[in-house]
Amino acid sequence: MRNPYEILLRPMVTEKSLKVRETFNQFAFEVDPLANKVEIRLAVEKAFNLPNKVLTVRTVNVSGKMRRRGRRKGYRPDWKKAIVTLVKGVNIPIFEEG
Repeated sequence: MRNPYEILLRPMVTEKSLKVRETFNQFAFEVDPLANKVEIRLAVEKAFNLPNKVLTVRTVNVSGKMRRRGRRKGYRPDWKKAIVTLVKGVNIPIFEEG
């Protein structure tokens, strides 16, 4: 298995993700585009020391947007987002700081 920090690139802390966290106990991460759901599940459990606390993992492939600067056109890179649902009452400490 790969290092969990190679799979989990960064937590997504937005207004929408914080609302979903409070309501449904779901956490959003930007993940490696080649990672599958099983690898993401194991990476979250290992990185945050939560054995058997992940219920589901949903993934979304987000395509990059077109950007322009004057005459030049380009695209932002494609990336992958994972939404992880945890057992009720379990939290990830990185999201509690603020």
